[in-house]
Amino acid sequence: MAYEVKPEFVVTSEDALRGLFDAQTPLAIHKSQGFLDKYAQAFIQRSPFICIGTQNRDGRADVSPRGDPVGFVQILDQHTLAIPDRPGNNRLDSLANIVANPSVGLLFIIPGFDDTLRVNGRASLVTDPAILEPMQVNDRRPKLAIVVRVSEVFLHCAKAFRRSHLWDPEHFQDRRDMPSLSKIILDQTTGAPEDADAMRKIDEDLEVEYKKTLY
Repeated sequence: MAYEVKPEFVVTSEDALRGLFDAQTPLAIHKSQGFLDKYAQAFIQRSPFICIGTQNRDGRADVSPRGDPVGFVQILDQHTLAIPDRPGNNRLDSLANIVANPSVGLLFIIPGFDDTLRVNGRASLVTDPAILEPMQVNDRRPKLAIVVRVSEVFLHCAKAFRRSHLWDPEHFQDRRDMPSLSKIILDQTTGAPEDADAMRKIDEDLEVEYKKTLY
């Protein structure tokens, strides 16, 4: 039986929500900007990893990680960013969502930094060679870029990263405590082979595929 939250404990209005918390500080309100200032640009230029949140027309949400060498997101001007789209599994969840609903949220992360940068705006999918050419890696140009017209920019405090100890090696977990990605997906779908050598070969083949198809 699926778990159900008791209706009397569900928060259903913004007024009820805000009643649970202290009022925002003036600094929290005014730190939001509508453009990329020198600090936001410096943060973006140092970031090798972002998460992009999208929704389709019906409101189904998706969050997708994007990573590349430091500074891979291009700053076209104070109001515009361009994100290269690298080869993936061709599900195209984020891209299809952008076609249906251009509103996006970006979270920029820098290894070792506890604070993050949040950018909200409206995205479009662009095939302009002038944008794509500088995004080449290993002589491979992306098929398209996600161009974001920025509407809101602000730095997010360090509490989440400090609570999680994300960068602290003493809190790193051993990946071997869970099965490999290949085994998990095979178990979830067609079934993973029982033979350990066969499974090892599948894992090795995935690593080879990674090297071939990163760009």
